[in-house]
Amino acid sequence: MRALKAATIIMGVLIVLGTGALVAVIVKRAGAPAAPGKAEQAALVPSAAPYAARLAAPAGTRITGLAAAGSLLAVGVGEDHVVVLDPATGRTVGTVTLEPR
Repeated sequence: MRALKAATIIMGVLIVLGTGALVAVIVKRAGAPAAPGKAEQAALVPSAAPYAARLAAPAGTRITGLAAAGSLLAVGVGEDHVVVLDPATGRTVGTVTLEPR
């Protein structure tokens, strides 16, 4: 009977210690900053060579909007022109000109 009491007490202590350790690990992980994913790591790596993109437009033309389109960037230039750029290289992929009906 004495051995049964001792085993019960020891197992109870182990359950309490295990639960405390689990709570401590959860609290520690909740306070730590998240590790960056692959996309964030790629953004942290500087590109091999900087680039400069130039858009030919008449003087006084304004950029009216920007939009991400997959891995491309659409730049609204003026009221009727959209230029599609590849941000990785800075090259112009294409242009869209809106024509009135």
